[in-house]
Amino acid sequence: QVQLDESGGGLVQAGGSLRLSCAASGPPSRGRGMGWFRQAVGKEREFVAARSWSDTTYYADSAKGRFTISGDNAKNTVYLQMNSLKPEDTAVYYCAAGRQWRAISTMPEGYEYWGSGTQVTVSS
Repeated sequence: QVQLDESGGGLVQAGGSLRLSCAASGPPSRGRGMGWFRQAVGKEREFVAARSWSDTTYYADSAKGRFTISGDNAKNTVYLQMNSLKPEDTAVYYCAAGRQWRAISTMPEGYEYWGSGTQVTVSS
Protein backbone atom coordinates (compact mmCIF):
# COMPACT_ATOMS: atom_id res chain seq x y z
CA GLN A 1 0.00 0.00 0.00
CA VAL A 2 1.48 3.31 -1.09
CA GLN A 3 0.88 6.15 1.36
CA LEU A 4 0.79 9.73 0.13
CA ASP A 5 1.28 12.68 2.45
CA GLU A 6 0.51 16.17 1.17
CA SER A 7 1.67 19.40 2.75
CA GLY A 8 1.95 23.07 1.90
CA GLY A 9 -1.66 24.17 1.75
CA GLY A 10 -2.91 27.27 3.49
CA LEU A 11 -4.52 30.67 3.17
CA VAL A 12 -3.13 33.13 0.65
CA GLN A 13 -4.30 36.34 -0.95
CA ALA A 14 -5.18 36.50 -4.62
CA GLY A 15 -2.04 36.85 -6.69
CA GLY A 16 0.04 34.97 -4.15
CA SER A 17 1.85 31.65 -4.37
CA LEU A 18 1.90 28.32 -2.61
CA ARG A 19 3.97 25.20 -3.07
CA LEU A 20 2.38 21.84 -2.38
CA SER A 21 4.45 18.77 -1.67
CA CYS A 22 3.52 15.11 -1.77
CA ALA A 23 5.74 12.38 -0.40
CA ALA A 24 5.10 8.73 -1.22
CA SER A 25 6.05 5.95 1.16
CA GLY A 26 5.58 2.20 1.24
CA PRO A 27 6.27 -0.15 -1.68
CA PRO A 28 8.62 1.18 -4.39
CA SER A 29 6.96 3.75 -6.61
CA ARG A 30 9.21 3.19 -9.60
CA GLY A 31 7.28 3.69 -12.80
CA ARG A 32 4.35 5.50 -11.23
CA GLY A 33 3.17 8.80 -12.56
CA MET A 34 1.87 11.32 -10.03
CA GLY A 35 -0.95 13.76 -10.30
CA TRP A 36 -2.67 16.59 -8.51
CA PHE A 37 -6.42 16.96 -8.42
CA ARG A 38 -8.64 19.39 -6.58
CA GLN A 39 -12.18 19.49 -5.32
CA ALA A 40 -14.05 22.63 -4.41
CA VAL A 41 -17.15 22.60 -2.24
CA GLY A 42 -20.13 21.38 -4.22
CA LYS A 43 -18.04 20.43 -7.24
CA GLU A 44 -16.57 17.26 -8.64
CA ARG A 45 -12.92 16.39 -8.31
CA GLU A 46 -10.98 17.84 -11.23
CA PHE A 47 -7.58 17.29 -12.75
CA VAL A 48 -4.93 19.94 -12.17
CA ALA A 49 -1.56 18.56 -13.27
CA ALA A 50 0.35 15.32 -13.69
CA ARG A 51 3.92 14.18 -14.11
CA SER A 52 4.98 10.87 -15.61
CA TRP A 53 7.87 8.83 -14.29
CA SER A 54 9.88 10.05 -17.31
CA ASP A 55 9.10 13.67 -16.37
CA THR A 56 6.51 14.42 -19.02
CA THR A 57 4.02 16.90 -17.63
CA TYR A 58 0.36 17.64 -18.30
CA TYR A 59 -1.79 20.52 -17.14
CA ALA A 60 -5.42 21.46 -17.03
CA ASP A 61 -6.19 24.59 -19.00
CA SER A 62 -6.90 26.39 -15.73
CA ALA A 63 -3.38 25.61 -14.50
CA LYS A 64 -1.34 26.32 -17.61
CA GLY A 65 1.01 29.25 -17.22
CA ARG A 66 0.42 29.51 -13.48
CA PHE A 67 1.14 26.09 -11.97
CA THR A 68 4.22 23.93 -12.35
CA ILE A 69 4.45 20.26 -11.40
CA SER A 70 7.85 18.77 -10.68
CA GLY A 71 9.22 15.76 -8.91
CA ASP A 72 12.14 13.85 -7.58
CA ASN A 73 11.95 10.13 -8.40
CA ALA A 74 14.75 9.31 -5.97
CA LYS A 75 12.79 10.90 -3.12
CA ASN A 76 9.38 9.68 -4.30
CA THR A 77 8.17 13.24 -4.05
CA VAL A 78 6.12 15.47 -6.32
CA TYR A 79 5.54 19.20 -6.02
CA LEU A 80 3.00 21.67 -7.30
CA GLN A 81 4.15 25.26 -7.48
CA MET A 82 1.12 27.52 -7.74
CA ASN A 83 1.57 31.16 -8.72
CA SER A 84 -0.87 33.96 -9.47
CA LEU A 85 -3.50 32.24 -7.38
CA LYS A 86 -7.15 33.18 -7.84
CA PRO A 87 -10.14 32.79 -5.52
CA GLU A 88 -11.46 30.12 -7.88
CA ASP A 89 -8.41 28.01 -7.08
CA THR A 90 -9.82 27.50 -3.59
CA ALA A 91 -10.25 23.76 -3.05
CA VAL A 92 -8.90 20.72 -1.32
CA TYR A 93 -5.91 19.55 -3.33
CA TYR A 94 -5.21 15.83 -3.57
CA CYS A 95 -2.05 14.05 -4.58
CA ALA A 96 -2.51 10.78 -6.47
CA ALA A 97 -0.22 7.96 -7.58
CA GLY A 98 -0.87 6.25 -10.88
CA ARG A 99 -0.52 2.57 -11.69
CA GLN A 100 3.00 1.34 -12.25
CA TRP A 101 4.22 1.52 -15.84
CA ARG A 102 0.85 2.79 -17.07
CA ALA A 103 0.39 5.94 -19.13
CA ILE A 104 -0.32 9.03 -17.10
CA SER A 105 -3.97 9.96 -16.86
CA THR A 106 -6.01 13.12 -16.41
CA MET A 107 -8.91 11.12 -14.96
CA PRO A 108 -9.29 10.11 -11.31
CA GLU A 109 -9.93 6.52 -12.42
CA GLY A 110 -6.37 6.36 -13.70
CA TYR A 111 -4.90 6.62 -10.22
CA GLU A 112 -4.42 3.89 -7.69
CA TYR A 113 -3.58 5.72 -4.48
CA TRP A 114 -4.71 9.02 -3.02
CA GLY A 115 -3.59 11.32 -0.26
CA SER A 116 -6.01 12.77 2.27
CA GLY A 117 -5.82 16.26 0.77
CA THR A 118 -4.61 19.69 1.78
CA GLN A 119 -6.79 22.80 1.86
CA VAL A 120 -5.89 25.77 -0.30
CA THR A 121 -7.87 28.95 0.30
CA VAL A 122 -7.36 32.04 -1.83
CA SER A 123 -8.92 35.23 -0.54
CA SER A 124 -9.94 38.09 -2.81
